[in-house]
Amino acid sequence: MGKFIELKAADGHTFAAYLAEPAGKPKGGLIVVQEIFGVNSHMRSVTDGYAADGYLAICPAYYDRVQRNFEVAYEPDDIKAGGAIRAQLKWEDTLADTAAALDRVKSAGKVGITGYCWGGTVAWMAAAKQPGLACAVPYYGGGIHDLITEQPKIPVMFHFGEEDKGIPMEKVKAIGAAHPGIPLHVYPGAGHGFNCEQRGSYHPASAKLARERTLAFLAKHVG
Repeated sequence: MGKFIELKAADGHTFAAYLAEPAGKPKGGLIVVQEIFGVNSHMRSVTDGYAADGYLAICPAYYDRVQRNFEVAYEPDDIKAGGAIRAQLKWEDTLADTAAALDRVKSAGKVGITGYCWGGTVAWMAAAKQPGLACAVPYYGGGIHDLITEQPKIPVMFHFGEEDKGIPMEKVKAIGAAHPGIPLHVYPGAGHGFNCEQRGSYHPASAKLARERTLAFLAKHVG
């Protein structure tokens, strides 16, 4: 089980982050980026899971820039509230918070980043803009298509659900065509949020396979 700690970004902003430590010597560090729902129980359990796999894992509360301790579930009102906060975030601030999280876990060795939903888009932007990372694994990042011209500086692996209504397959194909060197996995029968056991769209088989692929990718690029 992890715990909440305080971080400080380069601009002086202080914010919370959920830090989970592995039992033994870490294989490396991993930044886990939240969905639009805050560092909720699902994101904490994902972070704990990566710590159990041997990584010093950290899930920063990016939404603290707008509202501290924001944490909701997956009902329509929660989606609305999460989207409203996301709309107020600036990329330079999000990347500054990513840099602070990176500083906190880099003592563990190389550091990767993974993210889900909005966090997938953050992982993609970090791959292009954030120095010091070893690899990035975006899961169903809805904003990636709008940022398709960004050029990652590190290895990336994409995960998308074939039935994702928010990221139709033509957008996924366009991302693949723009970045043919990046492994892009599409999961038949899986929709948006297929990794989240708290959502109706949870697709256990796809979540398991994506996780296996992610861990193999982290083993290769982080340790």
